[in-house]
Amino acid sequence: MKKTFGLITALGLIFLFFIQLAGTLVESIYLMDLLHSGLDEKILGVLFFFTPLLLIPFYKKFPRGLLWLSFGLLFIMRGILPYLNVMPRMLVSGLGTFALISLFFLLLQALPEGEARKRLGLWAGAGLALAISMSALLRTAYHGLEYSLTPAGGWVGWLLAVLLGLALFMLKPGVPQVQTEKKTGGVTAAILGMILVLVLAWFSFSAPAVIARWTQGNYTLIIAAISLFSTGWVLLSLLAPGWPGKINSRLLLVWNVVFTLCLTATLVTQQVGSPLTPESAPVVIADPTWAQLLPLFLTLLLFPVIFVDMEVFIDQISDKAPAPRDLVPGLLLGALLLIVLVFANIFTNVWGYVKPISLFFRGKFWLSYFLITALITLLAWLVGRQKLPALPMFNPKFHWASALVLGALFISTFIFAIPVKHIEMPSSEEPRTSIEVMTFNIQQANDAEGEKSFVKQLALIEKVSPDILSMQETDSTRISMNNNDYVRFYSDMLGYYSYFGPTPVMGTYGTSILSKYPLENVRTAYIYSDKDENGIAEAEVNIGGKTFTIYNVHPDGSPTVDLTFAKTLIERSKDKPYMIALGDFNLRDYEEAYQLIDGVYTNVWTSIFPTKISSDGVDMSGENRIDHIFISSDLTARNPVYILIPESTTDHAVHWSELYWTE
Repeated sequence: MKKTFGLITALGLIFLFFIQLAGTLVESIYLMDLLHSGLDEKILGVLFFFTPLLLIPFYKKFPRGLLWLSFGLLFIMRGILPYLNVMPRMLVSGLGTFALISLFFLLLQALPEGEARKRLGLWAGAGLALAISMSALLRTAYHGLEYSLTPAGGWVGWLLAVLLGLALFMLKPGVPQVQTEKKTGGVTAAILGMILVLVLAWFSFSAPAVIARWTQGNYTLIIAAISLFSTGWVLLSLLAPGWPGKINSRLLLVWNVVFTLCLTATLVTQQVGSPLTPESAPVVIADPTWAQLLPLFLTLLLFPVIFVDMEVFIDQISDKAPAPRDLVPGLLLGALLLIVLVFANIFTNVWGYVKPISLFFRGKFWLSYFLITALITLLAWLVGRQKLPALPMFNPKFHWASALVLGALFISTFIFAIPVKHIEMPSSEEPRTSIEVMTFNIQQANDAEGEKSFVKQLALIEKVSPDILSMQETDSTRISMNNNDYVRFYSDMLGYYSYFGPTPVMGTYGTSILSKYPLENVRTAYIYSDKDENGIAEAEVNIGGKTFTIYNVHPDGSPTVDLTFAKTLIERSKDKPYMIALGDFNLRDYEEAYQLIDGVYTNVWTSIFPTKISSDGVDMSGENRIDHIFISSDLTARNPVYILIPESTTDHAVHWSELYWTE
């Protein structure tokens, strides 16, 4: 039992490190290309996924030496990763990925004979479940961010790497096991399937906040379900190791097919479709319906099928005991397929920037997930049809230590997933005559150089302490930004209420509203676009007995799109008392769309500084003033402020103002 749990731990940490390193590699490449909204030579960083092929010719000659050398390189790369800037972070995560994949296949070949090796597939499925549960804990504990990948939590990465080293030492890997007689069939399909299962875990289940943002579903319940089923699967594998063997290939096929349909339906039902012409009415979406949430519930119930799939694929690889050269086709095709799936996912968000191929992916956020699960289904059926040697039954001993560890893992995750206490404010009915409002384009929590700046951005927000905060470019709960949920991080750390606005499924920039006061009647209006999907986040806030209507905007596209946006905003906000429209308008004051809005509402900056230059010399008369606050006639501005780059800790000027009214 001790060696078994050591193997589950080792495999779990290897799978967890793959999710972390692959996610960081893709994020780093995306960040470096984010600054100019296009692709360049930095995209070649994805070639790191092919680098494990370079070691394969040396597997036979130096098996144990390469295994420990790979671990040593992984140990260093994973340990220093959280402390680096974006360019070295890309290189280090790429080298870590190379070391990790090499370590995994060297370990599979070098495991000694015994009960652990005979049931390698079962323990690999449990290892994947352990990896997902650990990832869920690390992300939930730090309010949507992967704690061990931040400088504050870097110590956890070192600790996990030490734990992996201890687990490997316990396993005592030896000389690789190679079949003396070649069995029929290869391992290419099994390697492809294994990689796809890891990609699916990376894209979604290892970061439950992603699934919550897809659907606006209950965050705590989604976290709890994924953690419970994952830790429960590990415990079930230890207590009843013969149970998964009762799942025949036909039952597994049905399970995978239904899971594929439910996951795809979860995404498709959220894809409401944006208006296709400037004359089309906006599509307004509020809270999800039960019909939209039902596929989500079924997906959460069915997702443990990926643990069975992993068992099938690893059993096939273990049974064939392939020679190193037999790994090449699977690794080559797997890396290629992984890269294609990454681009297919990212292009749904940046379809207006990487023409012409990216245009195909507009409105197809569901496609990459469907391809992953459909291919897993096919490969699991093909591999599962091949008979594996029957294993003798054995009665495992129940170890309280493992049960306590798994129980603590679930309970800790659940506690961290409980909503935080909101900041205490006076009753919404108590008289007030002013509020502070702020608009902040956070560029996915990065500064003008593409470096992570969420700590500095949080400090700036805390210093201003706005009553209403609109944030743009918050679409970070996707693989391009390593599935980090910065809106949850900011709202939890501030104690604010929040509305995420357009979901990542729709492929918008992300417009989110945070508030010290409860947000009511939240909705998103999707409008016509020819470059990026445009979504206006809307909410109402009751302060001092008055209802304020908030519009957080971030339009982008041609002049036609700008005019469509301006007309839509005016139409939706007209006759609304105490109206506040704020955000990254992408409009200069000489443009027609700006002038249309300015003719109806008051711009807080120019209402105080008609020359567009403040009394202390802040010059906002040029091209860079595109972040605005507009208010209705029953509100008045005072003390408007712009903080410029680099003090703004993002690639935009940060803008806030006090608004007041008379009784």
